[in-house]
Amino acid sequence: MSNSSSIGHFLLLALADTRQLQLLHFCLLLGISLAALLGNGLIISAGACGHHLHTPMFFFLLNLALSPLGSICTTVPKAMHNSLWDTSTISYKGCAVQVVPLIFFIRTELSLLTIMCYDRYVSMCKPLHYGTLLGSRACAHMAAAAWASAFLNALMHTANTFSLPRCHGNALGQFFCDIPQILQLSCSKSYLRELGLLLVSVCSVFGCFVFIVFSYVQIFRAVLRIPSEQGRHKAFSTCLPHLAAVSLFASTAVFAHLKPPSMSSPSLDLALSVLYSVVPPALNPLIYSLRNQELKAAVCRLMTGCFQKH
Repeated sequence: MSNSSSIGHFLLLALADTRQLQLLHFCLLLGISLAALLGNGLIISAGACGHHLHTPMFFFLLNLALSPLGSICTTVPKAMHNSLWDTSTISYKGCAVQVVPLIFFIRTELSLLTIMCYDRYVSMCKPLHYGTLLGSRACAHMAAAAWASAFLNALMHTANTFSLPRCHGNALGQFFCDIPQILQLSCSKSYLRELGLLLVSVCSVFGCFVFIVFSYVQIFRAVLRIPSEQGRHKAFSTCLPHLAAVSLFASTAVFAHLKPPSMSSPSLDLALSVLYSVVPPALNPLIYSLRNQELKAAVCRLMTGCFQKH
């Protein structure tokens, strides 16, 4: 019986079998990564430089732009390296190092999406209390709580998962180190403690989604009471980008982890994991910039200023 101390590396799921497809996947991942870096980087730069964007909504948007950057920089570089050099290994320590920031950034993203939903709820349903409930100190405390709780959650899950003995080899059915895949290698009954932690996390995630759904029911009721069509359009334009980002994040992640076993296959699992871990970081900037005129104007001014300097 082998345990974790005897495992020097894990075998990750290869993105493709042939050399041509491996190089194609490398190019696709490189393009998506550059798009995510450029898009989120522009949002961060525009928000930091544009003083008129220093509002709670844009403050949380800046924080949200950091989390997908971190998650895509955690998983994609190793997948690109393996595709380029035709390998599938990751060291035991490298896998642990990959799991910590991955959980950290994904959990932070969910927390920030929930906080941004609260921001929209207060803005639409309690506008007279907006300055009190979402002052600069309150926003800083909420953002700090999101980052700190995600970090503690990541450390707790990683420490517990990698302390479990492993009896079922070292092959992971994923192109990055994923806790559910690592648990499948653990000895029977030894992973029940981590499953308990995962259950607590699932309940927490479910609570966030319930809060988001409840908040948007109240938001849409408030928006529909606005008498002017222009006012309703403006209200919807500020809420729809956030709702689209939540839907993209939730639908891909939930379907990837809760789909029926009969639908499971290596190719489908791989495609879904790419959808929820790689695609949203690249699409989020596009989602927010298309519907937000202030953000589009700030990005245009930033890019125009950069071109004029050169």
